Amino acid sequence: MTSQALAFRSRQPQMFRAFWLTVLAVALLLGQALSARALPDSFADLADQISPSVVNITTSTTVTGRDQPSPMVPEGSPFEDFFREFQDRNGGNDESRPRRSQALGSGFVISEDGYIVTNNHVIENADEIEIEFFNGERLDATLVGTDPNTDIALLKVEAEEPLPFVTFGDSDTARVGDWAVAMGNPLGQGFSVSAGIVSARNRALSGTYDDYIQTDAAINRGNSGGPLFNTNGEVIGVNTAILSPNGGSIGIGFSMASNVVSKVVTQLQEFGETRRGWLGVRIQDVTDDMAEAMGLQQAKGAMVTDVPDGPAKDAGMEAGDVITSFDNVDVDDTRGLVRQVGNTSVGKTVRVTVWRDGETETLRVTLGRRENAEAVPAAQTQDMPSEPEVLDLMGMSISELTPDLRQQLDLDEDATGLVVTNVDEMANAFEKGIRAGDLITDAGQQKVTGLTDLEDRITEARDAGRKSILLLVRQNGDPRFVALPLDAD
Repeated sequence: MTSQALAFRSRQPQMFRAFWLTVLAVALLLGQALSARALPDSFADLADQISPSVVNITTSTTVTGRDQPSPMVPEGSPFEDFFREFQDRNGGNDESRPRRSQALGSGFVISEDGYIVTNNHVIENADEIEIEFFNGERLDATLVGTDPNTDIALLKVEAEEPLPFVTFGDSDTARVGDWAVAMGNPLGQGFSVSAGIVSARNRALSGTYDDYIQTDAAINRGNSGGPLFNTNGEVIGVNTAILSPNGGSIGIGFSMASNVVSKVVTQLQEFGETRRGWLGVRIQDVTDDMAEAMGLQQAKGAMVTDVPDGPAKDAGMEAGDVITSFDNVDVDDTRGLVRQVGNTSVGKTVRVTVWRDGETETLRVTLGRRENAEAVPAAQTQDMPSEPEVLDLMGMSISELTPDLRQQLDLDEDATGLVVTNVDEMANAFEKGIRAGDLITDAGQQKVTGLTDLEDRITEARDAGRKSILLLVRQNGDPRFVALPLDAD
């Protein structure tokens, strides 16, 4: 045998090993691709698992004839007179006679001893709450507590045997495109399951603590308060609202994220009410022009517009500070800060990093309780008399604060600043929301009490190479920062 043949034979084991390793690698890649593309054959097993823990909720409320809705007959319809006569014959115009009104919703059991989660709007003002379980059993429920801010309510039933229940999952791990399964009582049709995907995350509707998961799983009236599940059978949201022009599902539904709900439920169980942390500041988002005016590299954080008596003031926080970090978590905007503060325990001392006068400073703040905080009343703007000493700049007419103006604007005796007497509707100031009657208290993050103060701040900003100047403006008592371009005058 030649030396070449011997060399080939000696390499055969290595060649075969390399070949099979290549085949195995290709097979694994194909398997992963097929697994990623695979769709579930059925949601039947999941439905069997979660159905016993989902409930229908029927509420009864006493209403008067005045509170009752009119029949679903279009105005001007030939049937309108018929229904009006029918109501008259049956005492429909007797507004003093009380009646019972019923509403339907959904919920889910979270403990074997009978705690049930639903929406606040499902049971709001209800005199009686009845729970229907998947097996047909019906039990009366008592209200443990509610949180209108997140539209969550906690109920309790007394059952003879332990109840099947579901647990909360981590909504922060839900990804756009993940499967989502909704269950509830749509349009009073009883237990119904629908499936879709997570369409979007971190949606905000109108609440301070909003953190909604958007889904295209069918959600209709009556689904309110029902659970949104992941494929592990964990609750990742509470179905709360839909976006629809006709009242039916068009594939845009919103579920309050479970990481918000679980914190609320824990407090309702323990206290019967929520106890959210309170920092004690008024804040607004930082815009690009505001960031430029302050020397911030990015338009991030929460600008402090006012510091009334409270935890932040006690810790030394000032109006004009930009909160960049709270409890060692970066602050991107006001919405994120409000949620984080609210989720922090009352009485906890946290580190708050602020941007002040071009430098960072760390404060230690002991949080109060938001529910106990009192709102600061707003001053009412009234018509102002004309004033002879007026400075025209940046599209505004500005006057010093006189006793007459103080009285007209209903300002406190210790209020200081400059009064905006007129704003050019074509000016940048008008576009930014500044109006006659507003009070300018700070310019360039320094107090201004006279017209020369404002002129000096503008000169300083120009000398520093700034393109805009930051003004702290109070409108009807509410403070906010506005950055105006320096070339506007």
